[in-house]
Amino acid sequence: MTVVNDRPTSFWLRLLKQRRARMYDEHLDLSAPIEWKDPEEQEAAIRFFNAAFRAEESGLRQAHEIADDVAKWDPELAETLTLYGDEEGWHRELLTKFMTYIGGDIRPMGPTTGTFYKLYAKAERHETIILTNLMFETIGATTYRLALRTAKSHPAIRQMLTILTRDESFHVPLNVHFLRRILERAEPNALHRLRPLYHLLTAALMASAAASRRRAKPFDHIPFKTLARAYAEHLGRLFMHAEDFGLAPSRLLLATVGLRRSDLLGEDDVLSVQAAERAADRTQVVVSAL
Repeated sequence: MTVVNDRPTSFWLRLLKQRRARMYDEHLDLSAPIEWKDPEEQEAAIRFFNAAFRAEESGLRQAHEIADDVAKWDPELAETLTLYGDEEGWHRELLTKFMTYIGGDIRPMGPTTGTFYKLYAKAERHETIILTNLMFETIGATTYRLALRTAKSHPAIRQMLTILTRDESFHVPLNVHFLRRILERAEPNALHRLRPLYHLLTAALMASAAASRRRAKPFDHIPFKTLARAYAEHLGRLFMHAEDFGLAPSRLLLATVGLRRSDLLGEDDVLSVQAAERAADRTQVVVSAL
């Protein structure tokens, strides 16, 4: 199978330009009101999408900041980073409108999420920032896929979740490309430094599923065990297929959710060119396959 590390930055830049040409033609249909089961369900939805907003906000800022630095040595990669950040900004715009529609507003982050993003904001090395963002994109795409199956079936909610699922699924292999290009110019021991961060973040993100269940489960109906296992599976599978990073998931951590490394092989490779091009096409979202 041809994988995305065979593709140059020009491949990703071409796809992002194609996406941008259609991006602002896509609008949320917020014409039909939502009948909530109870106030708890509505509050959980507000918390769910507020967390999504904060993730997009962080991705936008970091992508544009790194692009400014990268422009000094690779203008093409810098433009790709900028267009990626612009997509995160477009999500933020959509979520701002959507939050008002569901009766909420943008709120400060909770203690768990706030700690993640405060630490993320303090990171200085580009490879650390990109790896962290890649892992955030992966759990975001995973959560949105699961929520499409289980959350309230309403046209506007499904449209918002579908947009997020589709675009974050494209952003995962895109960020793998960013990480590879950044590592080409990083210090020789950069990958060695990233390994502890990868394992720490994987464990922390799996644990964060518990905190998110207290806030969002009345809306998305995803059990903690299902979400934690999905996080471990997709964060592990990502790097099992990207073997050049040497970031194989911990056997012990996988075992806590009933998985083995062998369970992460033989599935569709989210890093294949075909998968990237499918996710890049805004008109192609196969919900039944999620």
